[in-house]
Amino acid sequence: MTNENATCMVISESIYVMLLVEDYFKTFTKKEIPDSASSTEAIVALSVKSKEEVDEIVNRALDVGGKPFNEAIDHGFMYGWSFLDIDGHSWEVFYMDESGFNQN
Repeated sequence: MTNENATCMVISESIYVMLLVEDYFKTFTKKEIPDSASSTEAIVALSVKSKEEVDEIVNRALDVGGKPFNEAIDHGFMYGWSFLDIDGHSWEVFYMDESGFNQN
């Protein structure tokens, strides 16, 4: 699934993200593609299994050219951190300890 137009980013064993070059992406839509440097069309949120995994994913993104977005937040039961990918799209990675929640 990877060539000069696209690459598959593996997030986990069950989550994959396809990253497309802009000209190829345009073949999938008739809508205009917004400039992610000046607008936000979506925030992609990923739930992970631990605070450490949040830090690992965000640090890896920053190491390969992503930019910091919001500072890490820790509410005790929930921890999250966000970054912008190299095209300016917003990603939030978070962990939530659901053990304290009432499961109805």
